[in-house]
Amino acid sequence: MKIVTEQETDPPLGHNWMDAPARDEHDGQASPHQTQSALQHWTYSAWRLTALPLLLLFAIPILALLMRTTPALLLENLNKEQVVQAIGVSLRTTTISLVVTILLGMPVAYLMGRRQFRFKRFVDTLIDLPMVMPPSVAGVALLITFGRKGAIGGALESLGVQVAFTQIAVIIAQVFISAPFFVRAASLGFAAVDNEIEQAAHLDGADRWQVFRYIILPLSQYPLISGSTMSWARALGEFGATMIFAGNLPGLTQTMPTAIFLGFEVDLDVALTLSVILLLISFVSIWIVKSFAGRQEIS
Repeated sequence: MKIVTEQETDPPLGHNWMDAPARDEHDGQASPHQTQSALQHWTYSAWRLTALPLLLLFAIPILALLMRTTPALLLENLNKEQVVQAIGVSLRTTTISLVVTILLGMPVAYLMGRRQFRFKRFVDTLIDLPMVMPPSVAGVALLITFGRKGAIGGALESLGVQVAFTQIAVIIAQVFISAPFFVRAASLGFAAVDNEIEQAAHLDGADRWQVFRYIILPLSQYPLISGSTMSWARALGEFGATMIFAGNLPGLTQTMPTAIFLGFEVDLDVALTLSVILLLISFVSIWIVKSFAGRQEIS
């Protein structure tokens, strides 16, 4: 048997230690890269688990509402007089309120998006206030203003014009609550138009109306459509301010949300039917808004 000496175990002369394959000091253990990948995977799984409770809170009640009724029952309840009246009042008032919102909100949105002026932050806060104000507070404020003894309602009452507890009150409440959604979206769209394009149009002889009509308005079409959709959907779902300021008179001021409130006391099927309709309308509205937002990003 050959005895291996210490000299034979040493590398030969001229051998480079750098040419030898690297050895892992922690044989049998994961490399730092593998450890980092495993940590990232664990972190991602943890984020998914922590996001699950809130997503379930959103999804379960919606699914429970949809499972509570059937298509046959839904179609049957659509023929009820109370449902037909509530849908008619809602569609009629929200259409008018949307037109009023666009006509009155467009100048405000242009001013906020394209101009700088004193107290702009205060005006911006005033515009956003109805979005966070409790609807009941909005209803009380509108009633005090336009009621029979209100600052404006009293003068109108002397002229034979009644505002409170009429469809006019429904429209005013809807505009008050929903207009900020349109103004916010439209102002962001107007602000996104490059000033150099506007200046070039002025140099070519276009006046302010032509610049707005042929340049700013077309370039802001997606935010305008999105804002209009969100404003209409918010007006359709308005409840608190309408209930206090306009009441809940069937065929006159009873909208779909207020009919749902009454339906829990009188006819639960009516409440379920109108709830499903409003849910579907809300889903379609958000889908439209996101679709136009995606087109704007692509363009």
